[in-house]
Amino acid sequence: MASLTFSTLPTSITIKKPLFSKTSSHLNQSHRFKVSCNAAANNNDKTVKNSETPKLILPFEMQNVDRRNVLLGLGVGGLYSAANLTTNIPSAFGIPITAPDNISDCVTASSNLRNSADAVRGLACCPPVSTDKPKDYVLPTNPVTRIRPAAQRATSDYVAKYQQAIQAMKDLPDDHPHSWKQQGKIHCAYCNGGYSQGQTGHPELQLQIHNSWLFFPFHRWYLYFYEKILGKLINDPSFAIPFWNWDNPTGMVLPGMFEDNGRNNPLFDPFRDATHLPPTIFDIEYAGKDTGASCIDQIGINLPSMYRQMITNASDTTSFFGGEFVAGDDPLNKQFNVAGSIEAGVHTAAHRWVGNPRMANGEDMGNFYSAGYDPLFYVHHANVDRMWKIWKDVDRKGHKDPTAGDWLNASYVFYDENENLVRVYNRDCVDVRKMGYDYERSEIPWIRSRPIAHAKGANVAAKSVGIVQKVEDVIFPLKLNKIVKVLVKRPATNRTKEDKEKQNELLFVNGIEFDGERFVKFNVFVNDVDDGVETTAASSEFAGSFAQLPHNHGDKMLMRSGVAFGITELLEDIEAEGDESILVTLVPKTGCDELTISEITVKLVPVV
Repeated sequence: MASLTFSTLPTSITIKKPLFSKTSSHLNQSHRFKVSCNAAANNNDKTVKNSETPKLILPFEMQNVDRRNVLLGLGVGGLYSAANLTTNIPSAFGIPITAPDNISDCVTASSNLRNSADAVRGLACCPPVSTDKPKDYVLPTNPVTRIRPAAQRATSDYVAKYQQAIQAMKDLPDDHPHSWKQQGKIHCAYCNGGYSQGQTGHPELQLQIHNSWLFFPFHRWYLYFYEKILGKLINDPSFAIPFWNWDNPTGMVLPGMFEDNGRNNPLFDPFRDATHLPPTIFDIEYAGKDTGASCIDQIGINLPSMYRQMITNASDTTSFFGGEFVAGDDPLNKQFNVAGSIEAGVHTAAHRWVGNPRMANGEDMGNFYSAGYDPLFYVHHANVDRMWKIWKDVDRKGHKDPTAGDWLNASYVFYDENENLVRVYNRDCVDVRKMGYDYERSEIPWIRSRPIAHAKGANVAAKSVGIVQKVEDVIFPLKLNKIVKVLVKRPATNRTKEDKEKQNELLFVNGIEFDGERFVKFNVFVNDVDDGVETTAASSEFAGSFAQLPHNHGDKMLMRSGVAFGITELLEDIEAEGDESILVTLVPKTGCDELTISEITVKLVPVV
C-alpha cells in the first residue's frame, strides 16, 4: 500500500493563538481527511486515509516544528543587505507608494504584453472614471464576521449561493464599477503598468504591487471589496468567498465547483490548462512542465515544499513579505524586482499551473493582465492571504508585519460595495478579524513535514575537490544554460546552538540577470549526491528555487535580482555541519538559456 513518510522531529515552534475560526456553516460535516488519487499520474488507484498515514494528519495542538532561524530572500546582494536588515525600523527618507486620486490617470496595458495583438481580454485596464476624490476608508465597527470556507468542503447550498453571486456580478453592465470586467481590470491596472507614481512626484515610474512588500496587503484589500460586493449583490453581508486549500492534501486538486458542469457554470473559465483538471494534483514546485509524479509522490513533495516556504525560508519579515518598495523606486529596475517566499513560490506556481499554455499570453491565470478574469484567481489568493495569517500566528521571533511608515502608509484606491471611491492603507489590513472575516479550520500537515535528507554524512564536498571548480576559480558572470556545480567555502564550521541563535548561515546567488519577458526558474541543491536517484523538493538537499513570472514589456528586457537560501537546518539534516565547503548545484528548469549569475557565496547573517 502506498504511504507517505514525513519527519517527526522534536518540536520548538509554538502557536500564539488558534489559527482557525470555528467551523464554517458551509462545511460539509461528513467530510473527513481523505484524498482520492484515482487516475493519478501513474494510473494507480491510491487513497490517503487517516488510518494509513497517521503522521500526515495531526491535531492542531501537536503541530509544532523543530527548526532554527533559517532565511530566504530575493534581491541584489540578497535581501539581507545593510538596508534590508532594518526592515522593522521606520524609514526616515522614503515616501510610501500612493495610488492616484484621479483613477482616470491610467494607461492601457498594451506596452506590458509580449503578444498584445492576441490579448483576448482586451488591453484597457482603467476603471470607470469618477470625478470624486477618494475618501479614506474606515473599517466598519463590530462587523458581521464572514467565514471563508475551504473550497473542497463547501456544501451544495454554499456553491449555489456562490454561483448566484458571481452570475449577478457578470450580469452587470461592463462599465459598472462592480461588474465582472471591472473587477478583472483591477489586477491589470495595478500589475501591468496602468498606474504611475505621479501622485508622489514620479509620473515616469510605474506603480507595481508584485515582487515587493506590497504584495500581501494589496491583494488582501482587493479580495476584501470583491467579497463585500458579492455579498451585496445577493443581499447577504455574511457571504464569504472560499479558499483553494492547496496546502492540504484534500485540497490539492482544482476545486470541483470550478469545472465545466455543462450547465453554464459561472465559476468555469475556458482559459485553463485542460491537463490539470481533477484528479490531477497541483505541483507546488511547478516549473512549466509536468513531472509525471504519482498522486502520492506529488503530495509527498508538496508538503515539504510548503514547510520550506512557510518555515525554513520565511523566518523574518523581509523573507516572507519581499523587499521594500517606496515612491521613486523603479519596479522595472533590476534592484527592486524582489518577491517574498510565498509570492515567488506556491503563488507563482499556481498561476502558471492553472493558466493555459496554449494561449498567447498564458491567459487567464498565467498572466497578470488577465488573471482577475478567472474566478479561481480570487480563491487562490484567498489561500495566499490565509498563509499571511498563519505565518503570523506561528510564535517565532521575526514573524511580524513590517512596521516602517513606508509600508504602513502605502495606499490603494478601490470602489467599495456602495460604489464609493475609497483609499485604503496597509496599516488597516493587518488584522483580518477587524476587517470582518476569518478562515474556517483546516489542518496544516505541512508544519510537520520538514524535508528529509537524501543521503546523510556523504562527505560530498570533500569528494568533489579536484573534480568540481572552487568558486574563487570560476569566471563570472556564469551562464546557466546547463547544470552548474561549484564548491563554496563556508565562513565557519561546527557552529554551536548559541552561534545559530545569533547568526543564520545563508547561501547567496547574486547578480542573476535574465530576460524579464520569460518565465524563469532554476533549482538550487546543496551537497546533492549523484547516485542516479532524483533529489526532489522533499529532500533536505533541495535548498529552493529562483522563479519569476514574465513581466511582459514588449521587447526583451534584462532584469537583475538575487536569491538567498537558509542552510543551517539543511546542513544539520545531511550531517555536514563540519564540512569546510559545500557543493552547490544549479539546475536550470525553464527560461535560463541567457541567464547569467555574478556571485555565489555563503555568509553568516545576524538574527534580527
